[in-house]
Amino acid sequence: MSASARASSRRRLAFVRRHLLTAYAMLAFAYLLLPIAVVIAFSFNDPPGKFNYTWEGFTLDNWRNWDAVPGLRDAIVLSIQIAVIASLAATALGTLIALAIVRHRYRGRGVTNLLVFLPMATPEIVLGASLLSLFLTASGVFTLGPWTILIAHAMFCISYVVVTAKARLIGFDRHLEEAAMDLGANELVTFARVTLPLLAPAILSGFLLSFALSVDDFVITNFVAGDEITFPVFVWGAARVGAPPQVNVIGSVIFLAAVAVMAVNALVQIRRSKGAQ
Repeated sequence: MSASARASSRRRLAFVRRHLLTAYAMLAFAYLLLPIAVVIAFSFNDPPGKFNYTWEGFTLDNWRNWDAVPGLRDAIVLSIQIAVIASLAATALGTLIALAIVRHRYRGRGVTNLLVFLPMATPEIVLGASLLSLFLTASGVFTLGPWTILIAHAMFCISYVVVTAKARLIGFDRHLEEAAMDLGANELVTFARVTLPLLAPAILSGFLLSFALSVDDFVITNFVAGDEITFPVFVWGAARVGAPPQVNVIGSVIFLAAVAVMAVNALVQIRRSKGAQ
C-alpha cells in the first residue's frame, strides 16, 4: 500500500472515530422520538371509523374538535387538577425533606433515605395494590375517588422531588447564607432571599417532573381511582374499542408544552449565565 493510500485510510479512520459517538447518539434519539413522531402525525389522521391505526388522510378537524369525544374533556381537567395539586404538595414536602436530610444529622437519617428511595424502587403495581388495600382498610376515612388519587400521586412524587433537591443542596455554598446572616438577616430572611432563590431551579425541576409523572400515571391510578376517570385511564378504555385521533392530539399538546417549558427554562439559564459573566 502506498503512502498516500495509508494516509487516506488513516484520515477516514480518524473521521469515523470523531463522529461515531455523535452518530450513535443521533440514532438513539431517533429511536426514542420515533413513537412521539408517530403520535403527532396520527393526530392529523382522518380515519373513517374509530380505529386510528392506519393513515387515511390529512385533516385539522381533530385539533379543532379536540373535545368531540365524550368524556375526554372531563378526563383531561381531572388529570390536570390532580397533577397541579399533587405536584405542589410533593414539591413543598419533598424540598423540606431534602433540606432535613442534607442539612441536619439526626438519628434515623439513613432510614429516612431508604424510605425516600423505596417508592421509586417499588414496582407500580405493588404500590397500587398496597394503596388500594390501605384505602379499603380505612374505608371509613377514605372513599375511592379524586382524594385517593391525589394522595397516591403526591406520595410517589415526593421521592423524585427529594432526589432532585438533594442533588442541588449537596453542591450548595453555605457561605452565602453565612454572609447574609453576618449582614443582619435572620434565618427566615436568609431562607427567603438567599436559599430559596438558589434552590429555585431544582424546585422547578421537581415540580415539572412531578407534574409529568402524575399526568402520565395509569397503573397506580387504576387501582385507587374508583369511578373517576383520568386521561391515562380514559386512553386505556378507549384503546380497547379504538383510540380516537383526539387522544393523539392531547398527547401531542402535552409533549409540545413540555418541550416549550424546557426551552424557556434553558433560555433563562443561558441569560443568567451570561449575566453572571
